[in-house]
Parts: sequence; C-alpha cells; structure tokens
Amino acid sequence: MENILNAISSALWGAPVLILLAAVGILFGVRTRFFQFRKFGHIMKNTAGQMFKKGGGAIGDEGTLTPLQAVSSALAGCVGTGNIAGVATAMVVGGPGAVFWMWVIALFGMLTKCVEVTLGQYYRIKGEDGVYYGGPMYYIERGMGKKWKPLAVLFAVTIILGGLGTAAFAQPYTMSTAVQNLFGVPTWVTTVVATAICAVVLIGGVKSIGKFCEKVTPLMCAIYIAGALGVILLHIQNVPGALGAIFKYAFTPMSAVGGLTGSTLALALRQGAARGTFSSEAGCGSSPITHATAITDHPFKEGMYGSFEVFVDTLVVCTMTSLAILCAGPEVWQSGVKAEALTMSAFSSTYGGIGSYLVAVPLVLFAFSTMVGWEINYESAFFYIFPHGKNSKAMKLAIRVLWLIPGFLALGKTPDMIWTVVDIVSGFWCIPNAIALLALSGVFMAIYSDYQKKYIDKTESVDKPLEYIGRD
Repeated sequence: MENILNAISSALWGAPVLILLAAVGILFGVRTRFFQFRKFGHIMKNTAGQMFKKGGGAIGDEGTLTPLQAVSSALAGCVGTGNIAGVATAMVVGGPGAVFWMWVIALFGMLTKCVEVTLGQYYRIKGEDGVYYGGPMYYIERGMGKKWKPLAVLFAVTIILGGLGTAAFAQPYTMSTAVQNLFGVPTWVTTVVATAICAVVLIGGVKSIGKFCEKVTPLMCAIYIAGALGVILLHIQNVPGALGAIFKYAFTPMSAVGGLTGSTLALALRQGAARGTFSSEAGCGSSPITHATAITDHPFKEGMYGSFEVFVDTLVVCTMTSLAILCAGPEVWQSGVKAEALTMSAFSSTYGGIGSYLVAVPLVLFAFSTMVGWEINYESAFFYIFPHGKNSKAMKLAIRVLWLIPGFLALGKTPDMIWTVVDIVSGFWCIPNAIALLALSGVFMAIYSDYQKKYIDKTESVDKPLEYIGRD
C-alpha cells in the first residue's frame, strides 16, 4: 500500500501539478508586472497594517467574518504541522535544497493566492443560513459557466476528501505523537481530548471558528517564531553555512551523509514544491473558501490578505524552522531524525530540556488550530454539492461529526505514510483550481484594474460599482 501511495505522490508532484502551478504564477506575474514585488509595501500596509485595528479591519457590512478573523482562520488552516514537521521531513528526504524550492513556490504563490482569494470574494454568494460561501467551486460555475459545473463538483470533492485527509487526519496524528514523545501520554488520549475541544468550537459554526482562530493564531505564531529566532541568533555563526547549503543542494545532488540517504535535484524540487504548497496552500483553492466569508468593500483588498498569508507561512515561519535546524549543526540535521522530532532536536540542542516544550506547545496549537480552521473549507464544499436551507442543523451536525473521525484512523501510522497521503490530496485539489485560475485570468485582471484605478492611481471614485462578469 505504501509503495502505491508513493508512486501516486511522485506522479502528481512530477510534471502535472508543478507545470500548472508554474503556469499560473508566471502568467499573473507577467500580467500584473509582478505586483507582489512592486507593491510589497502596499500589501503589508493594507493587511498587517489594517487587520489589528478596531473591528478587525472590516470595511462595510457584507460578510460573515472580519478580515482579521478570516486571515486568522485561513492561517490556522495553513500554518500548521507543515511548518514544523513538514519542513523537517522535506529536508530529510530532499535535503536542504528543498527549502530553496519552497521559497520559489512562495514568491510566485503570493500572487497566485491573491488571485484565487480575489476570485473567491468576487463570485461568492450569501446562503439561506446568512453565511457567505465562495471559493473555486463558485468561481468555476459562476465565472466559467454551468457547463463547467462537473469541474466545480470535482474540486469540492477533493476539498472534502483532502480536508479529511490532511487537517482531520494528519494534524491530530502530529499533535498526539508530539505529546507522547514529550510527556509520555498515549496518542489516543490526546486525540480524544483534541476531538472533544474541536467539537465544542464547531458547535458555533463559522463565526465561532473565526473568533477562536483570531485569538489563537497570532499567539502561536509569535511563540514559535521567537523560539526559532533564538536558535538562529545563538548560532549566528552558522547562518552563512546554512544558507550556502540551501542554495548549493537546490541545484546539485547531496550525497549520503550521517543518517541521511542523500537526495537528487528532482527529489529536492518535488519535496520543496509539495511541502511549500501544502504549507502555504497557494494554488490549492482552499483559503479562498475562508476568505469568501470576510467583510470587505473590494475583492482585491481581500486578495492581498492571501499574499500576506503566504509571506508569513512560508517566507517567515518555514524559513525560521529550516534555519533553526541547519544552524543547530550537522549533528542535528544530518542525524536522520524525521518530522517534528528533528525540529525538537534543534531546539533542545540550544535550549536544553525546555527546547522540546518550545516546539511541542506551538506544534499542538498549530495542529489543533488547523484541525479547527480547515473545517470551514470542508463544510463549505459539502454544502456546495448538497445545498441546504435555513433549517439544516441535522446535516451540519452529521458532517461535523464525520470531521472528528479521521484523527482516530491515523493512530499507529508512520510519519512517511502520513505525509505521503498529505501530498496526494493536496496535489489533487490543485489541478481543477489551477485550470480555473488560468481560464478566469481576464476576470481577475478586470478586478485588479478596477482596484488600481480606485485605490492606487485614484483616477476613479471608490463608490463606483465594480462590474460583475459572470456566466450564471
């Protein structure tokens, strides 16, 4: 079974997904003259500079969550075990060069995610239950036309299965093994406790998830980044060597050394692309579902929050993890230790006994917040396929109970198998979404142009309605 899964993963993260993601990133980069680089300051000013203001950065009253709640929920869904365990696994399997390809994916992904979040906002609908719904299934059907609905349904199915396979399956696994390694608590105990708390949060629906993530996500990111930065600063003399290894092994094979079996250029590229995409979710189409619920007065404004997420997730958090591991010394990163245990080893070599706690606590928070935050995507995809009315409590209860089951199925599985499953499901949902982004490039450019005129060039009034371009 494991050999079959590895073969599927290798096939997906060979030409199919990489070519599609590269095509999307290059197309929109060229058409916007690489907006994510030219206007990086503008993006930060209108995201990080706005979301902590009173009201969570909300402008207007159309939406379910404030921008802070939406970005916290989306970050909760993507800043997870991939940033700690996933990065470490990529470096063991693909070598330090995998980090370089994560950066490449992120730099293009900043714009890719901006595009998909913008389209998710633009084509969203308001459900009979008062909640806003959006994402690729809506922009495929409403933007490309009803004849493309099978593709929209396919995407929704991949989100349902992918959510169950990643957030509901992989996150409880990583959380429970981390607690077991540190405190000796049986994995099933942690899984039961996490499932019970998650169930309580989910009872309140989208707004409850948003409020929970708004409080937890910024805190967990701050704790972890501070710990990783400490490791780097205390081994500052190793930073040049760490960066050198990342660039060197991005383009040359790494021979077997220490506990590592070595890697090839293709393996480094595949691991970096897969881990980077899973971590930031740029191009996956999952985050636009959450952002479609946000309160905003222009779709592109919310799109910039997508760029901000990729920057924080990969270029900050994942980079902190990789540099902490490499700076801790070859006796750590060449040890052959895998997943979160490798990151813990790097922290412990610096902080002693407390180091494991500095990884375990954020790891548990990361994993749990992903388990909670990603449920919005899963639930929205489910309701796209099976529309519901105002009185849908029984259906909501049933699908939320289903969300709590996969964590128990992950008990006893190996780290390699868990991350192979993650690679497969994240690869499948990228394909229909990338096709839609390419097909709707003209629509995005019209929205982008409207924003440019109103908020950057200021040649048009912000009160002028944004024209709707749809094929409903």
